[in-house]
Amino acid sequence: MSKTIFLSLVLSFFMSISGYAQDEVIHGVIQCFESIPLVDAEVQVKSTKQIVKTDTIGRFAVAIDSGDKLTISANGFYDKKVKLKENIKFVAINMKLKPGKKGRAYAIGYGHILDEEKFNSVAQLNTDDVDFSQFTDIYSLIVGRFTGVQVSGKDIIIRGESSLLGSNAALIIVDGMEVGSAGLSNIAPIDVKSIDILKGSSATIYGSRGAGGVVIITTKTAKDHL
Repeated sequence: MSKTIFLSLVLSFFMSISGYAQDEVIHGVIQCFESIPLVDAEVQVKSTKQIVKTDTIGRFAVAIDSGDKLTISANGFYDKKVKLKENIKFVAINMKLKPGKKGRAYAIGYGHILDEEKFNSVAQLNTDDVDFSQFTDIYSLIVGRFTGVQVSGKDIIIRGESSLLGSNAALIIVDGMEVGSAGLSNIAPIDVKSIDILKGSSATIYGSRGAGGVVIITTKTAKDHL
């Protein structure tokens, strides 16, 4: 065997190894407010630095190594890093909008949001916008900072939204779990990280339960209190 042929075989061998080293493909979707797709969001793979962009409904597909990491970025949103679990085939990633009008303007202006009506029907407030500790309870925080939101007893009422279930009370979601309206009494404003108000088409992800609007509360972790 000639030296040239031998080197060619060795090169082919290592190329085949590198090809097998990254033979997993993951599919995913990038959204904000749990239901609004982000268009042209950048998804970068840590192992290869490859960047792909999401399509018009927020989907993407990319080759990864086992246990790889993704970094997602889009104008007007905080970057997000995601560590992928072993053998995962699909991932849904929810991006957090930056506070203030500028974040929304960038999201729309750079074309990340196509459904502006749905996007603008969502109101958001987090600790970058206001000091939550100045409020005595969660009810005064919500009513004091969101236009058109009222309190009736222990229920949160979003003006203009009516439920098919006979109640106008908004659905309350705390850290991803549905809770009754009375559960809000146990939440101290200082422990809240962010509040999202969904109404109209933006609340349809919750079906008939969200017909009266949805209040999504994210509380702080131990790290947030440091």
